[in-house]
Amino acid sequence: MTLGTTTQAYGDPSYWDNRYAQEPGTFDWYQKYPALAPLLHLYIPTHHRILVVGCGNSAFSEGMVDDGYVDVVNIDISSVAIEAMRKKCSNLPQLKYIKMDVRDMSAFQTGSFEAVVDKGTLDSLLCGSNSRLNATKMLEEVGRVLKDKGVYILITYGAPIYRLRLLRDALSCTIKLHVIEKLLSEESSGHKKWDLTSAIPLDDNGNSVEAALGKNPDVHYIYVCIKARPEAWSRGLKISSFSLVCLDSLCST
Repeated sequence: MTLGTTTQAYGDPSYWDNRYAQEPGTFDWYQKYPALAPLLHLYIPTHHRILVVGCGNSAFSEGMVDDGYVDVVNIDISSVAIEAMRKKCSNLPQLKYIKMDVRDMSAFQTGSFEAVVDKGTLDSLLCGSNSRLNATKMLEEVGRVLKDKGVYILITYGAPIYRLRLLRDALSCTIKLHVIEKLLSEESSGHKKWDLTSAIPLDDNGNSVEAALGKNPDVHYIYVCIKARPEAWSRGLKISSFSLVCLDSLCST
């Protein structure tokens, strides 16, 4: 799929409907399932209920089912993508496809999922119009639908300098960082520069990451956010769970 035209329309369903109608072939943002499978197995048991946000026409969730996952719910803002994937995967009861805006997942009850996987959806919103507002709505909803101790796995091009402080300021959760080389594919037989399943050391300002990876490494960053239980939060403080309130657009990075 050709990365298209303007990013300002990324929050508009009609943009995605047109795009998927014109380019119906399978497309995976950033990484395909086999490359990320070791990390998913590290944090998400195969019997857990999983939500994949912004699924598009990706084969990612099909790969999860082939690998043993039994309950994967996929949502996307595009009715064209959802209808196409329902037809394609009609023989896979482990997969459900629902047209839904990630900024309003009120059809799901609070605490519905043990895991949420986001491969490019937050980045897409951050590159569109009203990026901060839309990102906030999305992430508040992600936190709401996660169970306590649930995990939000964010695959992004956003380095810790753009993500880590914002996450730590806003979240009551444990954050771990992993990286994967951008051009790594399941067919690659060459050695990997970084071990996907080994977390990168994190300090308050992210300098430890640069020390570990060097400047401007050619990687995708994977933030693993494990939601804290309410009783583990600050004494007597009532906070709506897992809320991200201020995100800067990363389109210029």
